[in-house]
Amino acid sequence: MTDRLSRRTILGITSGAIGSGIAGCLTGNSQEDDTTGHDHTDNHSDEGDHNESQDEETHSHGHGGELDSPSAEAEVTMATTESGAHFEPHVVWIETGGRVTWINESGSHSTTAYHPDNEEPQLVPDEAAAWDSGVLSAQEATFDHTFETEGVYHYYCTPHETAGMIGSVIVGQPDLETQPALEEPPSEKAESVREKLTGLNDTIRGALDNDRSDSEQNETESHDEHDH
Repeated sequence: MTDRLSRRTILGITSGAIGSGIAGCLTGNSQEDDTTGHDHTDNHSDEGDHNESQDEETHSHGHGGELDSPSAEAEVTMATTESGAHFEPHVVWIETGGRVTWINESGSHSTTAYHPDNEEPQLVPDEAAAWDSGVLSAQEATFDHTFETEGVYHYYCTPHETAGMIGSVIVGQPDLETQPALEEPPSEKAESVREKLTGLNDTIRGALDNDRSDSEQNETESHDEHDH
């Protein structure tokens, strides 16, 4: 099984920790929240804190930044801040067979694939495996998933989906025209979710289009140098 919880996670998912963690995940008055997060307003900021050192290590940037090239591994933090609940960075790009590790920085969060096995619309490649961390409440709890299938993957936090806590993983060099994740967002989802998915898709398409343009330009320059 490619997914695994760290020993820190195991310590963090007792019933008491989950209860206190969910309360700690609130962005406002703790009495205004329930454990589903469906009554949250969309207070997720697209201009959340930007971790430059993490960007350099994973070759990716937060939402609204630039995505470079795929790396073997990537780390994504999960946090509750004054501006809302966040995955940071929102989008990571890894090689086929690469691994993503989610780290719970604060609050209570999950990383859960949009996959029929999770009773969700399919926003992952055909034949791709599902994952679901469950709600992680312990600080620094981690969850890993290895991505064996090339493509684009969308995932969400179960308590904070409608508050905009949604992220994406690009694996390899996928064909944009064959990705379920890049199709029109599911009509049954809340408008805040559909808007977030649309923004992520724009970021992903832009990154992959730029990468292909750079590759074509480099190939042309290489041929020109050879001809001379």
